[in-house]
Amino acid sequence: MAANEGDEATVSLVDVLEEDEELENEASAVLAGSDSEKCSYPEGYVKRQALYACSTCTPKGGQPAGVCLACSYKCHEGHDLFELYTKRNFRCDCGNGKFEEMRCKLYSDKDQLNTENKYSHNFVGLYCTCNRPYPDPEDPVEDEMIQCIVCEDWLHGRHLGCPVPECVELQEMVCESCMNNAPFLWAYATHLAVPAATKASPCKAEGEVTNEEGDCEEGKNTTEEASTSLNNQGEEKVKSNGVPGCKRRHQEMEGGSPSKAPSECRLMELGGTGTERAEFGAVFWPSAWRTKLCSCVSCKKSYAEAGMSFLLDESDTVLAYENKGKTTEQEQAGTAEGRDPLMSALNTLGRVQQLEIIHGYNDMKTELKDFLQRFAAEGKVVTPEDIRQFFQQQQNRKRRRANAGQYYCS
Repeated sequence: MAANEGDEATVSLVDVLEEDEELENEASAVLAGSDSEKCSYPEGYVKRQALYACSTCTPKGGQPAGVCLACSYKCHEGHDLFELYTKRNFRCDCGNGKFEEMRCKLYSDKDQLNTENKYSHNFVGLYCTCNRPYPDPEDPVEDEMIQCIVCEDWLHGRHLGCPVPECVELQEMVCESCMNNAPFLWAYATHLAVPAATKASPCKAEGEVTNEEGDCEEGKNTTEEASTSLNNQGEEKVKSNGVPGCKRRHQEMEGGSPSKAPSECRLMELGGTGTERAEFGAVFWPSAWRTKLCSCVSCKKSYAEAGMSFLLDESDTVLAYENKGKTTEQEQAGTAEGRDPLMSALNTLGRVQQLEIIHGYNDMKTELKDFLQRFAAEGKVVTPEDIRQFFQQQQNRKRRRANAGQYYCS
């Protein structure tokens, strides 16, 4: 439904519902993959789940702990919680030895400690290399937070040491610290990762190149020259100033140069192409980049030693987790023939009735947003009881307006 020229700008209810549905899908993607009714403790160290830290039960200075989604609702309602998004290989701590006298209401038979859990400063509400809370009341700069897929910490975009590429939501990021903890990833970054930003050369004249000091000098055939050095493992590593063209880069990503015999180790094959990437800053990887990692015996050992065996597991990704949650949610909420009953009902109404519903819906949307913002500001989880109270308030207001209307009309 479009507004006539000169009329007040309006949007159709279909547009509003579609926008809200998209926002709801994004918000519920993290939660849909986790059970909101049962504590996840009996499942052991869950591959990936939504987690929370309770500063009410485990205050700063105490032992860090994490609780599952169901326990955040049932055991920590009204508490001050830090939303941790998702963490891998974690077992719910709720009610164990870290919680003094507090006990889990959903599952009481728990070990005192979950020795395989890993904790970071996220569990006390701090993030990034700047070790600050989020949102940070003392930080005037609006900046997005991006999660490293290895350490699972959240970093400000301006603290990554590199520009944030477009369409970042379709990519995975590994922070500089984790890249340095697994040096073999730099070799893959040369060929598989989103290209790193480079400084523009000041040289303009034909045949001029930039030297090590950044000044121009008479050209040398640096694209053909290469020097060799030994890495820490004694293997030969080739360095070159040449930058591969798009065609050559595509060939390398598909399996290396066609002029060379294939190697049993894909990493060694990529390392012999004569190109490299500057080893600084975070690295952004395109979708499906993990499928191009070598899975030979030697490389698997390297992943294990670096604590990154999960890189070979495609179901480990947050995207896979969210897609699974969305699919489950859609199956549970599916309707006959996949049609939305609300949209079907709207099609049978007249224009005046549709406009009344649109205005009523927009009013409720604004009030609901204000209602939820209070929880976000206090860092609290919205429970089903909170939602029921909200809609009860809406009904009471509607009755008061109806009664007031009857009084004035009489």
